[in-house]
Amino acid sequence: MVGAGYFGRFHALQAARHEREQLVGLYDPDQIRALTVAQEVGAAVFRTYESLLERCKAVIIASPAETHHRLARQALEAGCHVLVEKPLASTEEEGEELVRCASRQRRVLQVGHLLRYSAEHAAIRSRIKHPLYIEATRIAPYKTRGTDVSVVLDLMIHDLDFILSLVDSPILDIDAMGATVSSPSEDIANARVRFENGCVASITASRISFKTERKMRLFAQEGYLSADFVGRKLVFINRETGLTLPEANGFRRESVHWKEHDNLAAEHDAFVASCLDGKRIVVDGRAGLRALEAALLVGRKIKAAQEMIRRSGLID
Repeated sequence: MVGAGYFGRFHALQAARHEREQLVGLYDPDQIRALTVAQEVGAAVFRTYESLLERCKAVIIASPAETHHRLARQALEAGCHVLVEKPLASTEEEGEELVRCASRQRRVLQVGHLLRYSAEHAAIRSRIKHPLYIEATRIAPYKTRGTDVSVVLDLMIHDLDFILSLVDSPILDIDAMGATVSSPSEDIANARVRFENGCVASITASRISFKTERKMRLFAQEGYLSADFVGRKLVFINRETGLTLPEANGFRRESVHWKEHDNLAAEHDAFVASCLDGKRIVVDGRAGLRALEAALLVGRKIKAAQEMIRRSGLID
């Protein structure tokens, strides 16, 4: 384990109890924090990253985003498989280098886009094959954790990756706007993503809201689907399954509820299966790079929109 912070602790707990993982130890520049987590999971603390790499076959990186590229590259070059938290890197060039390095070293590079392992992702993918329009909302109250990056790389990237996994088409263009409120970078943002096949996605992310809300609506030839990720339920209006809607021209309503699902355990299961059994990597480096490229493009579009507004005199 590299990084003994909020999410690193959860990864360490998961690794410590996984049947096919042996948690060798933890490294964090903050040795006191590393020791606290290590005592909780019964693992050793390493004083240097290099000494940790000498003892392990795989590394989970849950450090600040700006360190992901350096630490992942070093681990791959040392012959270790890597599970790195999102975002994959800070720039497209760094992300591309990691993808090439993993290929050259023939090692697993998995990116921690946790929603790919969720029950809601499976439920939506099994019902919507060719989305035409997607609307995603992810808002939450302010927390200092994650504010080392913009809300686009902190929160919106989850929905960007989710949508990219549903839409089999390159991005044509993005229009975006965002605002800085409580942290050095954007705390609220909206992006309208247009794909080459005609699909359009509107995505809103905020970490300065008064409530937590995670919802997605999808329109497709298969029907209309509305998902509430917090409430763990979805409604699917279609012609094939569910209860017949009276006076609705043959449409049916399917209501689905899912139970609590340990996405992190599923992510670890997938990582182990890729490392030990050669299974397909669910979210590989290229998928992580695609999400990163989309998020960085949203960021550039936000900066361009803000500059245009400043030039107009609408804001200082």
